[in-house]
Amino acid sequence: MSYGTQITLDLPYAEAVGRVRAALTEQGFGVLTEIDVTATLQAKLGEKIEDYVILGACNPPFASRALGIDRSIGLLLPCNVVVRSADGGTVVEALDPQIMVTLTERPELKPLADEVAGRLSNALASLTA
Repeated sequence: MSYGTQITLDLPYAEAVGRVRAALTEQGFGVLTEIDVTATLQAKLGEKIEDYVILGACNPPFASRALGIDRSIGLLLPCNVVVRSADGGTVVEALDPQIMVTLTERPELKPLADEVAGRLSNALASLTA
């Protein structure tokens, strides 16, 4: 089962993170949270992994609509976007908003998930243009 979309950019990690942030902003998303997985695992467990960050992207009008349908949907918000170093570039992954529909079994969320998916898809597409 696929639960996200993935692209690989021929960019250094730090530049890719900046471009991902800008692409999300262009599509109406703000980054509410940022988890530096690399630093966290190093500090807490002494583990070393590649550069890896989770950006919690949120579009307030979409979030408000989703919460109006199902108050518990906050458990699935914000939309996570992962940026991580990989051989030959930087991988960017975005959660498929349709997962909200599948997990909640709330079909009335589908049109909203379609809109959010379109915006995330546009953001990723702009990174490869």
